[in-house]
Parts: sequence; C-alpha cells; structure tokens
Amino acid sequence: MKIYFAGAIRGGRDDQDLYLTAIRLLGKHGTVLTEHIGDTNLSHLGETQRTNEDIYTRDVAWIQECDVVVAEVSIPSLGVGYEIGHAESHGKKIICLYREQEGRRLSAMLSGNRNVRVEKYNTVEDLDTLFKNFFL
Repeated sequence: MKIYFAGAIRGGRDDQDLYLTAIRLLGKHGTVLTEHIGDTNLSHLGETQRTNEDIYTRDVAWIQECDVVVAEVSIPSLGVGYEIGHAESHGKKIICLYREQEGRRLSAMLSGNRNVRVEKYNTVEDLDTLFKNFFL
C-alpha cells in the first residue's frame, strides 16, 4: 500500500509534530511516500533546496502512484487542497483528518464532497484507531 500524506507546509507548521506521529502510524499500514512532511527541519518555507517546479512534478507523480491520500486538513492550506483535488481527479481514495476547533469550520468543498471521507478526531490515539479501521 502506497500512502500519500498531505499536511500544511507553507500554510503553517503548527502541527508538524502531529504530522510526524501520523506518518509513523501510517507506516504500519504501508509505505508513506511523503515522509518529509513530518521532518522537524522542514520550515514554513518548505524544501528550499528544490525548485517549485521540482516539488510540483514529484508530488503529482506521487499522487498518481499512491493507493490512498491521507490529508490532515485542520490547518487550511492551498497546497493540500490542490493535492486533494488532483487525487480526486485521478480516482484516488481520499481521507481527510480534521480536528474540530472553536470558531472554525471545515470547508464545504471537503465536508460536502462524497468522494472525500472526512474523519474527525481529537487525539493521537484516535488516529491510531482510525487508521487501523480504515486499512483493514
């Protein structure tokens, strides 16, 4: 199973530790193509050693190669939204992980989309259980 994990980079790295944990949990179920999303050295500037074109080309290829896209969408990100749309256009299974936060709502483009499975969670333990159930 090849898994494309998506999470905010240039949109903000507040959830970087959570991304790293999610990637480790997902690794129990397959190969995570995008392990760098959890890298503690990756800042909101992204991969500065690569050009934007290189990142785009690589990520699009990974989306086309993967079996499932798992996107953490609690921090709004234009890139993650694009990745989800691209994955949908290629018929990929998509699961969006969302932590409810006071004063915020998930975009209707995700929550109203029948091709996107949205899973709300609160803790890392919730993620572990969610992944076990999803990948059965």
